[in-house]
Amino acid sequence: MADEGSYYVPAQSKWPIIASVGMFLTLAGAGMMMNDMSAGVKDSNAHYVLFGGALIMAYMLFGWFGNVISESHAGLYSPQMDRSFRWGMSWFIFSEVMFFFAFFGALFYIRMFAIPWLGGEGHGEMTNQLLWPEFTAEWPLMKTPDNETFPGPGAIVDPFHLPLLNTLLLVTSSITLTIAHHALRKDERTKVKIWLLATLILGFAFLFFQAEEYIEAYNELGLTLSAGIYGSTFFILTGFHGAHVTLGALMLTVMFFRILKGHFEPEKHFAFEAACWYWHFVDVVWIGLFIFVYLL
Repeated sequence: MADEGSYYVPAQSKWPIIASVGMFLTLAGAGMMMNDMSAGVKDSNAHYVLFGGALIMAYMLFGWFGNVISESHAGLYSPQMDRSFRWGMSWFIFSEVMFFFAFFGALFYIRMFAIPWLGGEGHGEMTNQLLWPEFTAEWPLMKTPDNETFPGPGAIVDPFHLPLLNTLLLVTSSITLTIAHHALRKDERTKVKIWLLATLILGFAFLFFQAEEYIEAYNELGLTLSAGIYGSTFFILTGFHGAHVTLGALMLTVMFFRILKGHFEPEKHFAFEAACWYWHFVDVVWIGLFIFVYLL
């Protein structure tokens, strides 16, 4: 058993190189798909590359985390290792904060500087006359410079329809997850199962309604990736957030099955706690998206 003065050093592992291969294929496949979509290529193998990379990543996560769980149950981890896990998760979430900060920063720059300058505001009068004399500064930008090739959106997403519903779903899921976490600390395992299952239902409901929103945006509103800067920023911000919600939901699903198997103790359950941190993070990001992408 590990003690305060010991630090577990694992043996050489195959998982980092497998993760590198999986990430490379996933990103390469995604890039190939976007290029093929832009070029109008119909018969493409890009989705096979993306799917293959995703399968390798799933295999890596299942195997690597399985090793970590086994090592933890074998008593190999000391309090120092626990602190390392906490620092690691903290830095990971910080990196995710900066990731979204960059996209929010791009959105604010476009809205507060680029569009007013194109409209002739401040020292942008010459820019307006040279680049786009008939430009009208507005947000969302409904008309693009080449409106025939890249037509702007026909309408914007109603924030008080599916986005508001999704906001209620995610905020409620944070509450149910907090209740489950407190129940775990009190060793009330039945309550943990009930409230964690409720969190998962709310989380997957969010993903379902976001898919419905995308279908509506594409088919009825003309809001696509080609619909100017509004379409690009909309799908980049909400799409990456949806990917993070999917990852968070998978993490909580793993926690649910571990709870069913009797894992975790009231005073020792950092894996569960880390998943809670991540879920609350994606909830906070969504509130920012709802305010700055949908409402304002």
